[in-house]
Amino acid sequence: MRIRHQSDNAENILQIAVNTMQEGKGKDVISLNLSKIMSAVTDYFVICHGSSHTQVDAIAGKIVENVKKECGAIPYNKEGFENSEWILIDYVDVVIHVFLDTTRKFYHLEDLWADAELVSYTEED
Repeated sequence: MRIRHQSDNAENILQIAVNTMQEGKGKDVISLNLSKIMSAVTDYFVICHGSSHTQVDAIAGKIVENVKKECGAIPYNKEGFENSEWILIDYVDVVIHVFLDTTRKFYHLEDLWADAELVSYTEED
């Protein structure tokens, strides 16, 4: 049986990440609710992609900044800022993935967790 962190901030972190992705013009913003999947390592994945390394880095950096400012949470781990092709920000209950568009197409995480509840967020104009 999987042991969860059970953070009270999970939904807040999820919403801040989605809002920040949309503000940064992230594309195809989705969340996957993995909480009912016993083999899952987290409760939520939040995924988007950008069209350049600079955009990917900016979105991910702003997520870290906004989550800390609004929730007081710092990531348990973060990686990928070195090359900005796939940045992962781990808040234990929420794991955020900001991809370069070509890298997202290659790995297509949505297919790996096809049994999760997927929510797609409409892009703001």
